This record gives sequence, C-alpha cells and structure tokens, in this order.
Amino acid sequence: MGHFSAAFCLDRKNMSTTSKRPTGFQKFIADFSASAKVWLKEQAKFWGMAVAIHALGLLAFGLLAHVALKLWLNARQVRHVAAHRGAVPVAWTQKIALADHQKAADYTLAKARLAQWDILLDAVLLLAWTLLGGLDALNQWLLGFMQPGLPQQIALIVVFMLIGGLVGLPLSLMQTFGVEQRFGFNKMTPGLWLSDLFKGLAVGAVLGLPLLALVLWLMDVGGPLWWLWAWAALVVWQLFLMAIAPNVIMPLFNKFTPLQDESLKARVQALMQRAGFQAKGFFVMDGSRRSAHSNAFFTGFGASKRVVFFDTLLQQLSPAEMEAVLAHELGHFKHKHIVKMMAVSFAITLAGLALLGWLAQQAWFYTGLGVQPNMSGSNSALALVLFMLVVPVFSFFFAPLSSWRSRVQEFEADAYAAAQTPAADLASALLKLYQDNASTLTPDPLFVKFYYSHPPASERLARMQAAGAGAGVA
Repeated sequence: MGHFSAAFCLDRKNMSTTSKRPTGFQKFIADFSASAKVWLKEQAKFWGMAVAIHALGLLAFGLLAHVALKLWLNARQVRHVAAHRGAVPVAWTQKIALADHQKAADYTLAKARLAQWDILLDAVLLLAWTLLGGLDALNQWLLGFMQPGLPQQIALIVVFMLIGGLVGLPLSLMQTFGVEQRFGFNKMTPGLWLSDLFKGLAVGAVLGLPLLALVLWLMDVGGPLWWLWAWAALVVWQLFLMAIAPNVIMPLFNKFTPLQDESLKARVQALMQRAGFQAKGFFVMDGSRRSAHSNAFFTGFGASKRVVFFDTLLQQLSPAEMEAVLAHELGHFKHKHIVKMMAVSFAITLAGLALLGWLAQQAWFYTGLGVQPNMSGSNSALALVLFMLVVPVFSFFFAPLSSWRSRVQEFEADAYAAAQTPAADLASALLKLYQDNASTLTPDPLFVKFYYSHPPASERLARMQAAGAGAGVA
C-alpha cells in the first residue's frame, strides 16, 4: 500500500511538472501575442509619424496660403489706392481737397508697403520657431540649467515673447518714427517711447505673469477639464482689467483732466440724459503727446464708466460735431455691442482652450511642429506657445466674418447717432475725422472685407445720404 501511495505521489508530481510545460498551441498563442504587440507598437509609431507628417504638411500649406493671401490683399490695396490717387472721387470733390486726398493715398501706401515686410517677417518667425527647431532649441537650452517645472515653463513663454518683441522692434520703430513721423502724426519723443516700453513691460509682468502661472498650473493639475477652469480664470481676469483700467492702468500712460468746456459739457450731459446713460465723468486725454490722430471713447464698466475725449478731437470738431460723435459711441452701448463682442470673445476663447486641451495630449502636435516633448516633465508651456503660433495662421481666413460684424455695428451706431443729433453734424464730424486721420476714400473693396473694422468714409456717408439723413452733405 505504501508502495502504491509513493508511486501515486510520484505520478502526480510528474503530471504537475508536465502540465507546466507549454503545449504547442500555447506556445503559438504566446508567440503570436508577442508579435502582435511588436506589430502594434510599430503601427502606432508609423501612424504617429504619419499624423505628424500630415500636421507638418497642414501647417506648411496653411502658412503658404496665409502669406499668399495677405500679400495678395496688400498688393490689391496698393494698386487700387495708387490707381485712384490722381483725382478726388466725384462725390467728394466739393468737400475734400486734392492735396488731402493724395496725402491719404500716400499714407495708406506707405503703411501697406511696411505691412508687406511685416507679413514676411511673421512667416519667417513662425518657420523658425516650429519647423526649423527654434522653440525646441529654446526649451532644451532652458532645461540645461533649469529643472522641469512651473518656473521653467514660465521662463519659456517669457523668453519666447521677449524674442518676438525684439525681432519686431525695428518695424515698430519704422512705423512710429518713419511712416507716422513723415506724415505729421507722430508726436512721441524717443524718451517717451522708451518710457512707454518699460511701463508696458512692468504692467505686463505685474498683471500677466500671475495669470500665466495660474493657467499653466491649471493645465498640469486641473485634469481633463483644465481648459474650463482656465477659461473661467481668463474671464474674471479680463473683467478685472476692465474695472481697474480707467483709474489704475491708463493714468500710467496718459494724463486725464476733467472736461473744462462748460457749454460742451452741458450738451453732452443733455445727450446722456436723453439716452438714459450715466457715466462717472467727462475727461480729456492728452493724446497729442503721442499722436495727431484723434478719437473719443467710453472706458470701464458699471460705476467706473467714463467718457474720454482726445485733446486733438476738441481742436478739430465743433461742439455740435463732438455731440454727434459721442452719440455714435452711445449707440454702441444702446445696441449692447460691447456686451455682444465680449460674449463672442469669451465663447471663442472657450472653444480655443477646449481645442488646446485636446491638442496638448497628441504627440503629433509637438513632433509635427518641430518640437520634442518633455519626457519627464510637463509640456503645457510648449503646447501653449505652439497654439499661439499656429492659430493665427488659420483664424485669418475667418477675418471677413468678424470684420463684417464690426462694420454692421458701426452702421447701427451711426443710425442711432443720426436719430439723437442732427445727421449733418455727424456727417461733418466723420468727414473731418477721416480727413484729419488721412484715411483713404478709395480702399480696395476686398481688402476692406478682411481688414476694416469700420466702414470706409464713402460707405458711411453714402448710407446716411441714401437714408435721407445726410441731405446736403455730399
């Protein structure tokens, strides 16, 4: 019996040992599984590379189309304005001198020629940062002496923006001290220009860096819906800026004094009462320190709203014309244009951040744009910079839609002003403003559709005339 038991135990041991050996089928399954894993990895790598190549091709095509369209539009504007430079349009021969018309044409042409270089520079910068490896090199350079983390990410974006600003500085100086100076608009001294530059950098650092740090932090710790929390932070930040701008930010750059002209103040107050609008006060801004261009605007919201007139505007317009211009600005509030524009802006920002939230998780988004993602740290700053670089390339194709909406709102504000004040005063004021600001009467129609947020003078005045509001204007 003991012998049988021992033999039985031995047989069970042999059976157990045998059962651990893989059968031919099991070995086939194991080999197939290993091969499948290798194949899937190779396929994932192949398709990842394929998507990256497609992303690269899409960027290249988009950039080419973007630059070609901008240069073509710019060339159209140059040709159209130059072709109509020799004579004032028939409808305006009694109102506009040939010398003023030609000055406006020459000013427009000078800006267009400088814009051509700006378009090319932006394209070269985009290529340098992405496909030529500039952003990746900057990131690796910073990682060479900084640990991966929030400070390094903030440094990446700050250095990126500083380099972009420095590269664009020569064209900015040419615009201010070249084009604007030549046509008598620039009033800035080099000292004031430098003062504005350093103040702008300081304000940007104080207000912008905390926001940047918050957004990057939310991208890292906010989970799949970080973009929603970041959007909420951006909305609060923008509303906060609107609240403090009139009393904190704007006085850093300009001097605001209460409006002293009592007769004008009485006209303006009467208009505000008719319109059911209240403001904290009426102020004159020393815009003439920087430019001969003129304007009037509302700033702030809620209890901090105030009416601001450029001092140059007071010199150019009569009290009746000033009242008409202010009525136009009131028209924007009456039609809730500011609120509508803010709502659209917030919606676009939300959609953009949601798109960024998805793109930031795609490896091809980085590799396809010439950047090697950080393997041991966050890529939030890289994703944010790439997004800021790429989005303008494609968003420009939608510019006619936003420009059209803006021009419609200007027409609505004109109609409101014509109902509140004599239409002839508004027409006269608009004509003076376009003339004093050297705005051409003959822009290229297609260029207008892409770039003009305000309708050309000829369209605005013609619409008044057609509606019977501008009788005797033309």
